[in-house]
Amino acid sequence: MSHALKLYSFPTPNGVKVSIFLELLGLKYDAQAVDIRTNEQKQDWFVKLNPNGRIPTLVDSSTGVTISQTGAILQYLADTYDKEHKWSYPQGTPEYYKQLEYLIFQVAENGPIQGQANHFVVFAQEKIPYAINRYLTDVKRIYGVYEDILGRNDKGLYLVGDHYSIADIALFGWANSLSKLDIDIHTWPKLGKWFDALSEIPGVQKGLKVPTL
Repeated sequence: MSHALKLYSFPTPNGVKVSIFLELLGLKYDAQAVDIRTNEQKQDWFVKLNPNGRIPTLVDSSTGVTISQTGAILQYLADTYDKEHKWSYPQGTPEYYKQLEYLIFQVAENGPIQGQANHFVVFAQEKIPYAINRYLTDVKRIYGVYEDILGRNDKGLYLVGDHYSIADIALFGWANSLSKLDIDIHTWPKLGKWFDALSEIPGVQKGLKVPTL
């Protein structure tokens, strides 16, 4: 039996953000792999869902919403399905706006910069020292910012307030791939503890394996 929620994705740092959150929310959903290794995301059938031709994309037939961009998807799921705010904060509260700030910081800075580092360090056939140094330096700077953010929160090792939120989930997808750059997240003590604690949550572990390839 098909479910109202259908996730089109691939197990990348961006893709697993959404599958992790779906698992943490305990929602029933179907997941279809979109193989970015063969540019399946550029095929007509997928571009009809997402004109940008990028994964992930979520279709919610119960509300008529088709949505892409991980920050938008996480916010949509929080607004629609996290009514008790177990993984988010109520709109209008100081925590809500700080959560929004760090969500945007992740999708606007952390993801793009680390993605460029991945490209030049891991995938580019021509190794360009200037590009590698530039992006690795900025990746380390950004994780230093996150270390500072965690250090300022006297309520626990969360980016915001007294529990994990979509800001943490957004970051985790990329923090989980730092090893590709030969960077140990435990270089930053608070981030290391934050990462280890999140990694132990069953929903996080399950979401990292979605979709099945």
